[in-house]
Amino acid sequence: MTALVTGGSSGMGLEFARQLAGRGYDLILVSNEPARLDEAAALLRAQFPVTVTVRFQDLAQADAADRLFAWCREEAGILPDIVVNDAGIFFFKELESSDLSRVQAMVNLHVVTVTRICLLFGNAMKERGSGYLLNISSMAARLPVPGITVYAATKAYLRSFGRSLSYELKPYGVGMTTVCPAAIATPLYRLHERWMRIGVKTGIIRTPRWLVNRALRALFRGRRVVSPAPMNVWLPALIALLPGPLIAALWKKFK
Repeated sequence: MTALVTGGSSGMGLEFARQLAGRGYDLILVSNEPARLDEAAALLRAQFPVTVTVRFQDLAQADAADRLFAWCREEAGILPDIVVNDAGIFFFKELESSDLSRVQAMVNLHVVTVTRICLLFGNAMKERGSGYLLNISSMAARLPVPGITVYAATKAYLRSFGRSLSYELKPYGVGMTTVCPAAIATPLYRLHERWMRIGVKTGIIRTPRWLVNRALRALFRGRRVVSPAPMNVWLPALIALLPGPLIAALWKKFK
C-alpha cells in the first residue's frame, strides 16, 4: 500500500505522512522544498519500516499534475492507494496588480493542480476499483472576507468540487473526502511562535496531529466533507451576521 502526500515536507503534510506510515503505508512525498523534503524522508525512514520516495516538484505550475502522474506511472511505477492534496500557500493583504503572480500561483496550486490530480489519479483508481482521495480545503471556504480574497475563493472551490466528485467516484469504489480545518498550528500562516503557543493552549488553534487523526478517520469512514473543531460552527455564523458596512470599517482600520 502506498500513499502520496503533496506538501509532505512540513506541517500537516508531514503529519499526514507520519500517521499513514504508522498505518503501514509506503510513502511518496512531493514538495518544492528540497532540503526539508530530504529531512522529512530521513526522519520517517528512521521512525517507520516503510519505503519513502521523494519527488521535488513545484506544484504551482499549470502542468504540474500531469507531470506528477506521468512520473508515478512511468518512472516510479506506482499507482498510490491514497492521494492527499495538502500543498498550499497563503497570504493576507489587500490585492494589487503587483500580486498577480502570487494570485496565479495560488489558483494553480489550489484549483488547477488539485483538480487535475483528482481526475488523473481518480480515473486510474476507478479502473482499479479502489483508492482514496483527500483534499484540504479550509474553514475560509465559508469566510468571503477581505485580506484572504483569493485564498477563501479557492478553498470554497475545493469544498464544492470535492463534495460533488465524491458522488461520482463512490460507485467505482473510490473514496473522496474534503477536510475544512479551522486554525492549525503550522508555518503556513507565519504566526509568531508565542501567539501560536497561546492559541494551542487555549484550544483556538489545533495541532496537526489532532487534525490529521480526524481527517484520516473521516476518509476511511467514507465522509464526504468534514469540518472539525467548534470554530467551524460559530465563526462563519458570526461573520455572516456582521453587516457589510461594519466589515468594511474593520478592514479599513486593521489592513
